[in-house]
Amino acid sequence: MAARKSNPVTTAAEPELVITRLFDAPRSLVFDAWTKPEHLEHWQGAPRGFTVTAHDVDLRPGGAFRIRMRSPEGVDHWLQGVYREIVKPERLVFTHVWLDAQGRPGKQTVVTITLTERGGKTELTLRQTGFGSVESRDGHKEGWNSTFDLLAEYLATA
Repeated sequence: MAARKSNPVTTAAEPELVITRLFDAPRSLVFDAWTKPEHLEHWQGAPRGFTVTAHDVDLRPGGAFRIRMRSPEGVDHWLQGVYREIVKPERLVFTHVWLDAQGRPGKQTVVTITLTERGGKTELTLRQTGFGSVESRDGHKEGWNSTFDLLAEYLATA
């Protein structure tokens, strides 16, 4: 299991989420787990209990992604974004926006994933900015930590 540290930061302008996790896997593998379909299909990038039922990914700066996650209750949740920066094997920056039931986008946030080699392990730092509320930030904190638990389990077997 990956070590867990969460640091929600609230500024006067907007709440920000920072999560740092240490994964027992080399940085190149953690990067590939985020960017290659043969890895993504195993951990799916969704919180525990959710399944990814559709995804389109154009992994390049300016390329878009769109993902449909199904909750344990059978409710579909769509999210989409655009990759702003991809620096193998150390950094991913992308926008992140949930769509409502009519397909209209909500508040867009920006996610930065930084991967740092730590003696054969990988420190992942997620920074997400642009939340409309502290409640939204805290909901994302729960979702990301659940997702990272699944990623740690997958990396242990990859």
